[in-house]
Amino acid sequence: MGLSDIITRIASAEAGAGRAPGSVKLIAVSKVQPNDRVEAVLEQGHRCYGENKVQEAAGKWPMFRERFDGIDLHLIGPLQTNKARQAMGLFDAIHSVDRAKLAKTLARLAQEEGACPDLFIQINTGEEPQKAGALPMDADAFIAECRALDLPVKGLMCIPPVEEEPSLHFALLAKIAERNGLQGLSMGMSSDFERAIALGATHVRVGSAIFGERVAV
Repeated sequence: MGLSDIITRIASAEAGAGRAPGSVKLIAVSKVQPNDRVEAVLEQGHRCYGENKVQEAAGKWPMFRERFDGIDLHLIGPLQTNKARQAMGLFDAIHSVDRAKLAKTLARLAQEEGACPDLFIQINTGEEPQKAGALPMDADAFIAECRALDLPVKGLMCIPPVEEEPSLHFALLAKIAERNGLQGLSMGMSSDFERAIALGATHVRVGSAIFGERVAV
């Protein structure tokens, strides 16, 4: 497996779902990957990457951005409010807007900076107590709250429970997005991205299938 294989599988899934070629963005999840592996994928021409932690991204991507043009960096992990300003300077998109306090902090910083990354609201589709995200029953109200703050909400994100059929969660996320007029659906990972594409994913997050197994730190 590798980048070219994943790109081929995404194209096949798009065609199988009757979707336009290139309608799904591949986020190569580079968290906890050695720089040489990331550099190898950059050398292949891929430019969209996902990181889980602000500090890790800060130690990696400014260097790569000096050498490679057009990098599109996405924060896909949880964001603490005290890291919000740094995150807004590093990332082109944040997929983990999950609570009112964070939304208000981002709105304040956006006013100060005059710019804001694209935002995805995280929905806890499995209603798991240990997982971040707005509950499905609260999603419409939270989306409306974020919009009232003039935040650039582009879509929704979810991470299905590992022991459940992910398609049920992808379908739920798509339904919430549709009724709120949102186009972006950040859903699907290495093991299930084809099912996510069939149900409307616009962004899929694939790491180990591109880079190999993550290196523990």
